[in-house]
Amino acid sequence: MTTQQEKWDVLKILNWTKGYLADKGVENPRLEAEWMLCDALSLDRVGLYLNFDKPLSEDELSSFRGMVVRRGRREPLQYILGSQEFMGLDFQVSPAVLIPRHDTEALVSEGIKRGGDARTLLDIGAGSGCVAVALAKALPDAEICAVDISGAALAVARDNALKNDASVQFFQGSLLEPFAGRCFDMILSNPPYIPAGELATLQQEVRGFEPLNALDGGADGLDFYRAIVAQAPDHLNPGGWLLFEVGAGQAPEVLGLLKQGGLSAETFTALDPAGIERVVGGRLPH
Repeated sequence: MTTQQEKWDVLKILNWTKGYLADKGVENPRLEAEWMLCDALSLDRVGLYLNFDKPLSEDELSSFRGMVVRRGRREPLQYILGSQEFMGLDFQVSPAVLIPRHDTEALVSEGIKRGGDARTLLDIGAGSGCVAVALAKALPDAEICAVDISGAALAVARDNALKNDASVQFFQGSLLEPFAGRCFDMILSNPPYIPAGELATLQQEVRGFEPLNALDGGADGLDFYRAIVAQAPDHLNPGGWLLFEVGAGQAPEVLGLLKQGGLSAETFTALDPAGIERVVGGRLPH
């Protein structure tokens, strides 16, 4: 891929890149090579398949080379392409925010399921805005608020709300700090929940590039659940819901925290598509 005189057509460069990325430990090298080449050539994957014999220009080669080098260093593909799909919507992402995971769609789905009568909802830890924006699209009559401690994350979230034509009010601050005297019908959060001692064991793409403050949940991974449960009853209307995304195996402990914290009505857990208990929720009694 370095020889100027050599002609690189689509199929040839895909095959070379697949081998290069595989050697670097990338899990789906052919598919990821295709996505990057689609971006470099402004084609969809069907267009790519119809142009296997198309030679790349020097500008196209240069653009693609830059992406391949970044991916070879194990930078996440989503940061390289600048976007990630979530709940059928397109979100821009940068290293300022966690990449939206499809696991989190279970949290949004449960929020929509239980939020039909909710007039006010709050997302704690907005990140890219994926939860708040998806809720705003699904519950257009509700007032959706979102809070994050990171100004850089909020800038991304605001852009995503505009991009997806979603009405969300964003606030900067720690947890419920900006909402003194204010109550909601539902509070949702996908807080940091990785135990601090496990951060070093995460995939290189995660530990090396995603914001660690959005992952580190303290010694046992439950620090933020404790803090939110302690504050939530003062910020929920009677009958209000508190819904969490949790890590694998954390559901029983978080459920216990909800019950101890007075959010003991209609407690539940819900599975993600992989069959893991991913959502835990409880309600403030009426």
